[in-house]
Formats: sequence, C-alpha cells, structure tokens
Amino acid sequence: MRTKFHQGLEDLRDRLLRMGGLAEQAVDRAFEAYRDRDLAKCHSVLEGESKINELERGIDEAAFDLIAMQQPTAVDLRFILAVVKINSDLERVGDQSVNIVERVMDMIDLPFVDLPVDIPRMASATSAMVRRALESFIEGKAELAQAVLEMDNVVDRMRDEAFINLVRKMNETPSVTQQALDALLIARNLERVADHATNIAEDVIFWVKGADVRHNVGDPSTDAETQT
Repeated sequence: MRTKFHQGLEDLRDRLLRMGGLAEQAVDRAFEAYRDRDLAKCHSVLEGESKINELERGIDEAAFDLIAMQQPTAVDLRFILAVVKINSDLERVGDQSVNIVERVMDMIDLPFVDLPVDIPRMASATSAMVRRALESFIEGKAELAQAVLEMDNVVDRMRDEAFINLVRKMNETPSVTQQALDALLIARNLERVADHATNIAEDVIFWVKGADVRHNVGDPSTDAETQT
C-alpha cells in the first residue's frame, strides 16, 4: 500500500510539471502574440486553455484520492496540499494568458501606436518568475522559492510605471486611449501572473519548510517540527 501511495505521489508530481509546462508556454505565447501582433498565436493560447483546465481537474482528483487512500505523513500531506494550491495558480496563469491575447486581438484591429510601456521587459521578468517557481518545486529548494518572492516587487514597480505613463499618454493624446487601455490591461495581467508565481513559491516553502510566509517574505529559516 505504501509503495502504491508513493507511486501516486510521483504521478501527481509529474502531472503538475506537465501543467506547469503548459502554463509557462501560454505566458510565452501570449507575449509573442503581443510582440508580433500575431492572430494565430492568439488562437494557440485560446485553444490551449482547455488542456490546462482538463489537467487541473485531473490533478485535483488524484490529490484527493491520495489523501483518502491512507493517512499521509506530515511532509507528504504538505506536498499534496501544496500541489493542489499550485495547480490552482497554474490554471489562473493560463487564464491571465487568455486575457492578454484577448487584448492583443483588440489591438490588432486598431492602428499601431508606439506606447510608453516596456511590455517585453515586464513579460521577461514575469516569465522568469514562473520558470523559477517551477524550478523550486522540481528541486524542492526553499531558497529558490525565496528568490521568486524577492522578484515580485520588481514587477509591481513595472506595473506602477506602466500605469503612470499610459494614463499620461491618454491625457495627452486621447485618440490612442483604446490602445493604451489594452496595453495597461496587458501590464495588469502580467502583474497577476507574477502574483501567481509568488503564490507557487510560497507553497513550495510551505511544503519544504512547513513555514507559512504568505504575509511575510522574510527568510523562512526555521523548519517545521519533523513528523513522520
């Protein structure tokens, strides 16, 4: 029974990694769609959403089955709970990617405007956060997750800068208001992706350390009491 249980844990891990790959791919393709004003890439992100949603449901079912199978040890239970929460955040990363391409499709139908916002830089930082959060899960290293938490403020500042510059642009040039609003929403969606990456990192720390750092991004240096 224990062997079957641990095989189930490994399967759960593999499923979540597939989910992570799809979510990361969705973010990258959404940015490429923005960069290239590419309608085909927009549709690719939209079509991929159903795969992410299907995988999310399967992971949740597998996780709950493992809990019901037998009483997990403390660290195994933390792992399963972390997987459930990470699974939800990855699904929402997919949702944010869909939101981005919906704005891109709107922009494609409008005249191109050179806007005062560095979406490529923001997308690069956000994608790096998602990738590193997943790496922290793969390697089970709280220090990698901690680095993700420290990146969140950088993306927040980019979002704030985008808001200030785009609102100024709309006031100075009302004719570009729609394009500026689309870009502002894209920046907001990228910031939300960064928030979900932060949540994932926090869940990795919870799994590895048994420490809840959701409202405290300090170094989680104290492990939970070892339980077996």
